[in-house]
Amino acid sequence: MTFGLPLGALVAIAFAVIFILNWIKILNEYERGVIFRFGKLLPRPRGPGLVLVFAPIDRMVRISLRLIAFDVPPQDIITRDNVSVKVNAVVFFRVVDPTKAVIEVEDFLYATSQLAQTTLRSVLGQVDLDDLLSQRDQLNVQLQGILDKSTDPWGIKVASVEVKHVDLPGEMTRALARQAEAEREKRAKVIHAEGEFQASAQLARAAEVVGTHPLGAQLRYLQTLTEIATEKNSTIIFPLPLDLVKPFLELHAGSDSSKD
Repeated sequence: MTFGLPLGALVAIAFAVIFILNWIKILNEYERGVIFRFGKLLPRPRGPGLVLVFAPIDRMVRISLRLIAFDVPPQDIITRDNVSVKVNAVVFFRVVDPTKAVIEVEDFLYATSQLAQTTLRSVLGQVDLDDLLSQRDQLNVQLQGILDKSTDPWGIKVASVEVKHVDLPGEMTRALARQAEAEREKRAKVIHAEGEFQASAQLARAAEVVGTHPLGAQLRYLQTLTEIATEKNSTIIFPLPLDLVKPFLELHAGSDSSKD
């Protein structure tokens, strides 16, 4: 005898304690337990905290309620304008109904991943390459709406979908680079043309002001000569038209005639 009890009783007690401890399950704050008793679903998920699972008549499936980030592998996609690209994305989702996630789908992680891949190919295959590159926010919202609606019967909430990277063929990358360069050249020419137009308008107004006085053009001509003369170590050959000095000669002739 040991501790006043037969050895067989102690062994039985030890097995009973181990058996009872095996019933005790600890679920974390972010976990829920879906329990089946004799194969039938119990009314509500258990947890968090201490949960009793009476094995072997009970079976518990642990479900995490934390946000899951699933990386969608690169998918071969042909856009609407017949450009072949590789696109990968990331899907953020969580389980909001553990019961549905267990009984409505065999493996909700695998099912969600496959649905994300097919939806990515289907949606992005209906847009042009330019929209795929420039309108990612709208495409992300569209993908999130489709996935969220499709996974709702599984008790899953899709929080967001983000298209991460679009891998273009080498020849398409070069074509886009040429297109971007042409766009920049076009904008530069438009800006230059607008500047020329504004300058011509100002020159026209200046010509009107100068034209109101007969000596205005000649004075402007002399001012240009003065500006050029400020340069040092240079020889300037400046043509002097007769029209420039004619008004001065007329004024001089007029003054002489008045003296007579």
